[in-house]
Formats: sequence, C-alpha cells, structure tokens
Amino acid sequence: MNAILGKKIGMTQVYSDNGTAIPVTVIDVSNNVVSKVLNNSTHVEIGKDKSKNATKADQGNYKTLSFVPRFKKVFKLLAGETAPEVGTELKADTFAVGEKIQVSAPTKGKGFQGVVKRWGFSGGPRSHGASDRERAPGSLGTRTIPGRVFKGKKMGGHMGARNKTISGLKVVKVMPEENLIAVEGAVPGPNKGYVIIKKQFRK
Repeated sequence: MNAILGKKIGMTQVYSDNGTAIPVTVIDVSNNVVSKVLNNSTHVEIGKDKSKNATKADQGNYKTLSFVPRFKKVFKLLAGETAPEVGTELKADTFAVGEKIQVSAPTKGKGFQGVVKRWGFSGGPRSHGASDRERAPGSLGTRTIPGRVFKGKKMGGHMGARNKTISGLKVVKVMPEENLIAVEGAVPGPNKGYVIIKKQFRK
C-alpha cells in the first residue's frame, strides 16, 4: 500500500546522530484495516466504534469485520500494485526512515474571525477620535457601478476547518512495536485528529 490513515498525537523532538534537535510530529497508525477491495481502489478504515452508533447501512457493510470503523478513506492502487486481502491490518512498517510523504487533514477550526486575523489587514487609525475603527476593514471600494460587492472579497468570515495537504515531509523514525511514525515538521489538524499519509512519488 502507498497510503495509510493515522491519528495525530502531538509534537516533540528527536536528536540526530550529530546532536541536532529535529522537531517531529508523532502519528499513531494503529487499527488500519482493509475492509473492501473494489476494482482499482482499496477501502481502508481506522478506529473502532460501537455498532449501536452506526447506521443500518454501515452495520450491514461491516458485519464481517465485527466492528464499525470511525474514519474511512478510499485509496486507488498504483499500476502493478497488488491489492491486499480484506481484513489485512496495515502497520507502521509501511513506511521507511528517510522516505518522503505528504500528509492531508482538515486544519484547526477558528470560528468567525475578522479581517485583521483572517487576512492580515492593518485596520483603521488609532487616533483622532477613531475609537471604533481599529480592526475594521475600511472601504470596500464599490460605487454606483457595480453597486455590489464582488465574490471573493476579503472580508470577515469563517476561518480554518479546511482540507490542507503538506508535501515533502520526511519520515524521521518508525516504531513498529507501538505503530507510531515520527514525521519531520508540523502536520495540519489538531491533536487526536485523523490524518491521511501518502507516499510522495513526485520530486
């Protein structure tokens, strides 16, 4: 397999042979089970949830696995790659130390934010009686024509909670006994959030 699912544990640091501290993100890749193989795709699930919390459709789909997964993802197989058997558990040794990967996950949700935090606006004047304009966006630049605000205008709104992919990350350490992977640098998402790890084949 060229991909696996994981749960972000948090950040720490490891030391290289020459004593350099390397910031890493530890990811738990346990409970990765192949549930289905259809055509050129493989259905991989992670985590175990109570069957009573699942829909009737999921209870029927996963009755052969005796549990209902908590997080699901479909991966396409590469050309010439052999599909694993249903029920196969994918472990941390899927990746090797020094291998380049890309990690995808939803970013942290920050709720409704203004233009200063969301887009880096400087805000209005801080003096001459402008007591309520310090973090205001200012003029939107519309007049009689066009008489409306164009779509995509940088304004206040919901921030975060968007899917983001970071490429070029390197696997620093693999702990197969604990099913943990240490990835150099930061990955998107909060702690205990699910992430998608894929091998990176492009330069």
